[in-house]
Amino acid sequence: MYSKWLDLYKSKLKTLDEAAAMIKDGEEVYCALGGGQPFGMFEAIGQRIKRGELARVALFAGNVVVQTALTDPEIQDRVNFDTPFVGPYTREGTKAGFYTYSPIKLSDMDTVSARGLRRGDVYILRVSPMDRHGFFSTGINVDYGWGMAKTNPEKRLLIVEVNEYMPRTYGTNHIHITEADVVVEHHVPMPYIPDLPLTDVEISIGRHIAEMVPDGATIQLGIGGIPNAVGKFLMDKRDLGVHSEMLTNCMLDLYKAGVITCAKKTFMPYKWVGSFAWGSQELYDFIHENPMIEMHTCGFVNNPYIIAKNDNMISVNSTLQIDLTGQCASEAIGPYQYSGVGGQADFVQGAWLSKGGKSFIATPSTTRGKDGKLISKIVPLLDYGSFVSTPRTETHWVVTEYGAVLVKGQSIKKRAESLISIAHPDFRDWLRFEAKKLGFLS
Repeated sequence: MYSKWLDLYKSKLKTLDEAAAMIKDGEEVYCALGGGQPFGMFEAIGQRIKRGELARVALFAGNVVVQTALTDPEIQDRVNFDTPFVGPYTREGTKAGFYTYSPIKLSDMDTVSARGLRRGDVYILRVSPMDRHGFFSTGINVDYGWGMAKTNPEKRLLIVEVNEYMPRTYGTNHIHITEADVVVEHHVPMPYIPDLPLTDVEISIGRHIAEMVPDGATIQLGIGGIPNAVGKFLMDKRDLGVHSEMLTNCMLDLYKAGVITCAKKTFMPYKWVGSFAWGSQELYDFIHENPMIEMHTCGFVNNPYIIAKNDNMISVNSTLQIDLTGQCASEAIGPYQYSGVGGQADFVQGAWLSKGGKSFIATPSTTRGKDGKLISKIVPLLDYGSFVSTPRTETHWVVTEYGAVLVKGQSIKKRAESLISIAHPDFRDWLRFEAKKLGFLS
């Protein structure tokens, strides 16, 4: 059979420019998150726009992490860029109003497509090389790209960009050569994020959270200093499991130390369950063809009721600002979009529904403004124009370098008192004064 699939592959193979020429004026093009994006096709489409050969194209893609012609500021007024997660190359364009943002939870992406609320004309997926059965794997970036493409029977064109550096993974994330309309090849290393040294604040936060993680728990961690610090202090735990939208370097470190076994998971035991990976080449090599790891769409991994099937589910997320009632603004600075809804709300809810589960919203107590002055991240009220990522009804535990406090189920008075206790000491008197003005405290 392989010769049959190989002949079909060759018949559908086109150059990047040939494939880009198949996209029509005004069409909507859908792509995955981050490392799952077709950077070769992005460059080819962008060059067509620059040459005036393509107009009014709409692109839906989250967390763009590689600069291509498509995100060149020179043409930002000629691309209808729509993103469910603002990244470094779309942040300024979104702030200026050239690009736009769609606030959609990752768990909802498949359903939004299946119900016809959002559907593209063209889907482009970055995939691993075809196997002998004719299947491509969307590898370390299943996220929403695979699910939205599979749930849209009316799409005009499905393009797969084959990259020999994309790991092949198990799970529900494959495209057969008979489903693809066009095949292109673009072989470049996967983008990665280097680990930065941990700060004292991150170390303190990591220690506070790790103390509350029991043996046998299943973890969800994001990327960055705080999740890495949590991982550092989980090294003395036993039989941890993984159910996380993102697989990260610190999880690999825990596995190598014998901490992660997935043996005590109550849902899909002995399996790491994820939707995308972001980290080092070592992590990608570990994931490649590893039967212990299953990669699924965010519609599955981020479903709160699926998450809750894991007893002792531990979720760790961060926020940009939290007010004294427990509202978290985690994706924007005032009205300016910085990142995205992502899966924070999914895992906050899923961990709460889990037997013995806990969700942690972790943040340094302060940041510095453009003028260098210290600013409290715990505030009386969220900044004007802020968007609530996690409502106060859902916030469970909040952690800063000064400790961890329970918010879920507590009164406004208790919440205010608790959050003030873990604020930076320089701001506690101010917070108490403002809380009294607002009637939160007497």
